[in-house]
Amino acid sequence: MGMKVCVLASGSAGNSIYIAGGSTAVLIDAGISARELGRRLDVIGITMESLRALCVTHEHGDHIAGIRVIHKRLGLGLYANAGTVECIERSPDTRGMPWQLFSNGSPFTVGDLQILPFSVPHDAYDPVGFIVTCGDQRVGVVTDMGIVTELIRQRLRGCQVLVLEANHDEHMVADAKRPWYLKQRILGRQGHLSNRNAAELAAAVGGPHLRVVFLAHLSSECNSPELARTVVEEKLREHNMTHVRVIMTYPDKVSEVWQA
Repeated sequence: MGMKVCVLASGSAGNSIYIAGGSTAVLIDAGISARELGRRLDVIGITMESLRALCVTHEHGDHIAGIRVIHKRLGLGLYANAGTVECIERSPDTRGMPWQLFSNGSPFTVGDLQILPFSVPHDAYDPVGFIVTCGDQRVGVVTDMGIVTELIRQRLRGCQVLVLEANHDEHMVADAKRPWYLKQRILGRQGHLSNRNAAELAAAVGGPHLRVVFLAHLSSECNSPELARTVVEEKLREHNMTHVRVIMTYPDKVSEVWQA
C-alpha cells in the first residue's frame, strides 16, 4: 500500500503534516487554523473530511492552535500522551476534548496506519516523534528536538521518508540580535536542531532505502532554505546518498507532495 506525505505548514507560526497510507489519512499536529488547513489541503487535492485522526507531538501553540475547531468540525480522533494532554487541558480553550492516550514506545493503529510514538528532547512536558507505517513503507517525523539521541537514530533507521527539523545555522544564531537566553534555548539540549545536526542525522540513518528528506521548522531569522538544503545535500553526497531528494517546507504554503 502506497503512502503520501505533504508538510502543510512548518515553522514557528504553525506546523501540520499530512500523511496517508492505504485508505487512511492523518494529521501530525495542527498549529494552523481550520480554515487555513482546509485551504492548504485543497491545494493538494485533499478534502478535510477524508482525515481520520490528529496526532499531537507536544503542547506548544505552534503545534496545537487549530485542534479544537478542527476536531469540532471534523470529529477526528485525537491522539497524544498523558503528559501532553495534561498540559493542553490547562487552558480553558482546549479543555474537555475526547483524547485517546498513547504510551511512548507502544504502537497504535489508525485504520491502515500503524503509528509508533517515541520520546525526543525538547522543552515541552513529554514531546514525541512518530514513525508512521503502512505495509512496507515507513515515514519518520521529528520536528522539534534539541539533540539527537540514540533512540531517535534507532527509530528513524529503515524509513523511506524523513521529516526532520533543520531549524538554524549555528553561526547565524550567534550573530542574531536576540536575547542571550533565547539563543541558549535554541542551542540547548532541549531546543532546536541545527542544519549541521540534521545533516548528520540524515546521513547516519540513511542508506539505499531512504528516498526523501523533508527539512522542517526552519527559522526565518537564523536560517534560509538554500543554506539548509546545501548543508544536508553535501552531507548526503559525502555518504554516497545522492539518490536521496531533499524537499523544503514552508510556513506560508504547502511543500511538494511525496507519494510512493
